[in-house]
Amino acid sequence: MSTSSTLQGETPGSAKRRLGWTLTLLALAQLIYALDLNIVFVALPEIGSDLGFPGQTQQLVVSAYVVFAGGFLLFGGRAADLLGRRRIFVLALALYAVSSLAGGLAGSPGVIIAARAIQGIGGALLLPATLSLINTLFAEGPQRNRALAVWGGAGASGLTLGALLGGVLTENFGWPAVFYVNVPLAGLVALAALYVIPRDPAQGPRRKFDFPGALSVTGGATLLVFALVEGPELGWGKPLVIGAFVLAVVLLALFMVVEARSADPLMPFRLFRNRSLTVGMTVTFIYMATFGVLPYFLTVLMQSVHGYSALQTGLAFLIPSLAIATGTQLGERLATRIGNRGTLLIGFGVGVVGTAGLAFGFDTAAGYGMLVPGLIVSGVGQGIVWTAMWIASATGTAAHEQGIANGVASTTLNIGNAIGLAIFTVIADIGTEGKTGQALRAATADGEFLVVLLTAAAMVAGLLVTLALRRRPVAAPATATPQDEETLATR
Repeated sequence: MSTSSTLQGETPGSAKRRLGWTLTLLALAQLIYALDLNIVFVALPEIGSDLGFPGQTQQLVVSAYVVFAGGFLLFGGRAADLLGRRRIFVLALALYAVSSLAGGLAGSPGVIIAARAIQGIGGALLLPATLSLINTLFAEGPQRNRALAVWGGAGASGLTLGALLGGVLTENFGWPAVFYVNVPLAGLVALAALYVIPRDPAQGPRRKFDFPGALSVTGGATLLVFALVEGPELGWGKPLVIGAFVLAVVLLALFMVVEARSADPLMPFRLFRNRSLTVGMTVTFIYMATFGVLPYFLTVLMQSVHGYSALQTGLAFLIPSLAIATGTQLGERLATRIGNRGTLLIGFGVGVVGTAGLAFGFDTAAGYGMLVPGLIVSGVGQGIVWTAMWIASATGTAAHEQGIANGVASTTLNIGNAIGLAIFTVIADIGTEGKTGQALRAATADGEFLVVLLTAAAMVAGLLVTLALRRRPVAAPATATPQDEETLATR
């Protein structure tokens, strides 16, 4: 679907203004999604104290969101394709608003965990719907690159701004404020979307929704993310964790069988003949397993090692947020001029150098000033990669399958974060057992120093994967035929 067909009947000036307002709403929605990944981190101690959470179960407030957001992404992507992108976008924001209100009003651990789980489902509907709206309303090439840079700046910065906003709100208004803030934000964006975002086009030939595929992949992905998230907390040998892994494998294997036999599959395997999508989804995995885990370890360093308050921790994330936002805009310019391949290589290269330098700030004797150079350089690299990886994931995919393609890339994003945290938290905790006070702080800082160096080393995998991309991807014609798309997808 081209921009001209979407906004048919409008003058060029009014169409351009409408696209501008649409992009603003899509960026705000992505900011809401990204904020919710980290906004509760700094509020966990107060939530635990107020609601009677034992320390070892407070992480459920975070993991409930991550598990359900990761598990429902493919479902959300296909729902956007079949039911309408604007409809799913508005529904997702409505779920956010209602569940956030319930979270703020929660008086028990069970209610707040359930609210976070529903927020996660809202996120799983929102992310692919937002991406597919961008990738169908904005023409492939410079126009889409600029749109993804704006959207990416909101999302990448939100990963760190969540800690800042969470600190400010918790310090001044108490932990419920980290939930209440979503109610007016999500509600207003949903209402505005009904007036600004173009209506969903009339459906073509009626297509079946692959319920067996949706149920099996949603159950399998949810159980997989649950096992990865809870393994470090509960213990990898616990029957619940092992059982979740086994059932996840069974369900995902069933999904593969269902999809191979389905006439209208949830996730057509032919999509993976598109090299740009395959590389893009692999890069999203590496991105969140490396760059994406840094905010967690930075929060632990600042609060558990240096004793920062929630507000101080939030303020400390201002610098990386600005650096990431700068990187997303630079990524758009680079992608337009030199292509995704060169842009991703530059982004990962800058990220490796910056993250390796950041590691030397993980020391009990090091102040915040030691972190700043690494935060800036690593943040710029992170922003460059963030923009370029979504451009790669969207390139060469037909408009009617943008939702599922973005659902696939978003799923690898969440699973990458879950696996990265699962592995690196285990490594970071080595040597901390049985220690208290200054000895515990020193051991925590040492463990995180090693982890940050390992994330920098793992970013090299992103460089290697990126080499599989063509040097200059060929843009699809504005009115590509199915034969054109098939040719482009295999290049």
